[in-house]
Amino acid sequence: MVTSPDVSSLPVAKSPGTSGPPPGAEPRIVPRRHTGRWLTAAFALLLFAMVVNSVVRNDAFQWGVVGRYFTTTAVLDGLLLSLWLTAVVMVLGFVLGTVLAVMRLSANPVLRTLSWGYVWIFRSTPLLVQLLFWFNVGALYPTLGLGIPFGPQFVTVKTVNLLGPTLTAVIGLTLHESAYAAEVVRGGILSVDAGQTEAAQALGLSRGRTLRRIVVPQAMRSIVPTAGNMLIGTLKGTSIVSVLAVHDLLYSVQLIYNQTYQIIPLLMVATLWYIAVTTVLSAGQFYVERYYARGNSRALPPTPLRRARDQLLLLRRRLGAATASDARPVIGGDR
Repeated sequence: MVTSPDVSSLPVAKSPGTSGPPPGAEPRIVPRRHTGRWLTAAFALLLFAMVVNSVVRNDAFQWGVVGRYFTTTAVLDGLLLSLWLTAVVMVLGFVLGTVLAVMRLSANPVLRTLSWGYVWIFRSTPLLVQLLFWFNVGALYPTLGLGIPFGPQFVTVKTVNLLGPTLTAVIGLTLHESAYAAEVVRGGILSVDAGQTEAAQALGLSRGRTLRRIVVPQAMRSIVPTAGNMLIGTLKGTSIVSVLAVHDLLYSVQLIYNQTYQIIPLLMVATLWYIAVTTVLSAGQFYVERYYARGNSRALPPTPLRRARDQLLLLRRRLGAATASDARPVIGGDR
């Protein structure tokens, strides 16, 4: 009986001029080249370097003057007042805004209507108009009193003596921010699944306790990002109180350049301080969001330090792989 030879054991003839790995050798993996991505990144970095160079080497900015006034007492006092205004307005605004949000979600039609009207009025009026209105409220109400409604008053005080520029700024900013905070809190509460409230009611929890212990902690995941944006916006918005002669950061800088006529460098002082404080607040917002994201995702978002460390490790691995592939000898080439 004639048997056919084993084909797999026969040598395979190679055509001349071809090269390749021998049978059983591990194939070489070539990563994909992102040419367009690298060209776009290089172009963006070039534009960024040009802008930085034009700012740093422009003598009109007078960086020496900026450094001299950056930590002066007047500027630091204005910065502290701006930070104080921001903290007070955010706390009072969110306290009042939370009350308005609960009123808006109430089953009482009167409370819902009053809350809606408040938000409608203060969101429809520019902030500058509101501040000027409260600053001149003494023209409408020369005196303020405390007593029986529609009856005699026991204590009266002149409005001009009661409402100074700083208190007027606090009132105007708080009323304005509370209208926006009410919508932020209401949106966060509505983002919580209705089944959570139903489960709490089935366990016999009261409406107030359900709101405090069940709904609000879960709503914070949606409230914090928008509240962080409002915090940064309020910090920058405090500069508008300079029209009321409140000695905030911008008004303090204006007082200095009205005497020295160095407008650009003094404005750069205020700009750099706003950038520095905003950067700190943005970092704090990231960690607060990360804290409230614990129950929403399996893995917490990495911190900036961890992300930079991972990118450095990835770059090191790529460089090591590229070096190893370049040093690997070519097998099966032309002889």
